[in-house]
Amino acid sequence: MSTVAEQLRAAREAQKLTIQELAEITKIRSDHIRALEEGNFNIFSAPVYIRGFVRTCSTLLKLDVPQVMSNLEAELGQTVKFREPPPLTAQPKTPIDFVMLQLSKVNLRRGAMILGALAVVVVVILAVALSQRARHNDPLAGIKPAVYQPSNSGETLPLPPPHH
Repeated sequence: MSTVAEQLRAAREAQKLTIQELAEITKIRSDHIRALEEGNFNIFSAPVYIRGFVRTCSTLLKLDVPQVMSNLEAELGQTVKFREPPPLTAQPKTPIDFVMLQLSKVNLRRGAMILGALAVVVVVILAVALSQRARHNDPLAGIKPAVYQPSNSGETLPLPPPHH
């Protein structure tokens, strides 16, 4: 199987494009295209640039992009500079790690709006439940109806002194 560099060069030559023409079309520097076609990944500062440039060139040159990217990952895995770093700890990931990762992806503004909406819903549900409960727990339910009967003691309230 040919390397990614060989596939890119062969596809470019098959379409009769020069490195300069490919650079103008893709807006990738010609020295970067040359490095990709030579398999010289060390001039790139990060693998993200290599992946992006290879994907762009592969798409333009009508190559099988998923296959080329798979081959590229295998080739990058063999280089010391771009190999995936080892895990920071030997401990297996826990559900808390998963939850924290998901929380780190939450947009804080949207998350606050959703939490606020949920809080309003909870308050409304509690208010309805408490009003229903209050209706069923009437404190005067056991008292028999009665008629008001004034006392006939003859006492009246004193009148205030007149103002002059």
